[in-house]
Amino acid sequence: MSLNSTLEFGHDDRRAIYQYVERHGTATMAELEDAIPVDPSGLRHHVAILKRDGHLEMDDDHYHVSLEAGAEEEHATGDVTFHIRPARQEDLAGIVGAIRQVATEGTYIEAESVADEVDHQEALLRHNELESRMFFVATIGDDVVGWVHLHAPELEKLSHTAELTVGVIEDYRGHGIGSQLLARGLEWAGANGYEKVYNSAPSTNERAIGFLEDYGWETEAVREGHYKIDGEYVDEVMMAVSL
Repeated sequence: MSLNSTLEFGHDDRRAIYQYVERHGTATMAELEDAIPVDPSGLRHHVAILKRDGHLEMDDDHYHVSLEAGAEEEHATGDVTFHIRPARQEDLAGIVGAIRQVATEGTYIEAESVADEVDHQEALLRHNELESRMFFVATIGDDVVGWVHLHAPELEKLSHTAELTVGVIEDYRGHGIGSQLLARGLEWAGANGYEKVYNSAPSTNERAIGFLEDYGWETEAVREGHYKIDGEYVDEVMMAVSL
């Protein structure tokens, strides 16, 4: 199921089940039985159809929305071994923590707003009639050390575009983690029908701008004085890459 395809459920109860899982991030069968006014046998039937049609997946007795994100990958550079995988609902706190740690540097405003939104909603991955939101994480052991996030509006005129943020906490930079995250995110975007991906950063974030330029991103526009950082007005550099 491509994310650019229309969400079709064929039954109001299936829509209600999907919307509950999507809004809460995950749900067990017991939680669905408590929340959805459908007899248990009918509920199980509708959940089975949602799984069959690629709308829901199940891990450890928890259902979550299916975003066709692929498998976990292992990478090693020098003495650092890390994994890149699709994020799960239980990664929410680790992702928010990593984003906020990067955001304390004061140069990644877009990522900071992502952390606030995810933390407020308490649902990591989204796919509904208004938006889609996907995360991949880089982990070392059980710790999230980096992320790539894609957000796409479901408006027809913008359905070919997505916004991206990517970052790695300072202690683990220089090992190729950001490059692998960026590649994984763009691969997923291309596979799901997105044609252009955007990223914005303050002009003072020369490291991030140079990183994206190294991978073929181009500056499309500059908004003068868009940010105010430490009392100083800073330009926003709006970058994009075509897939």
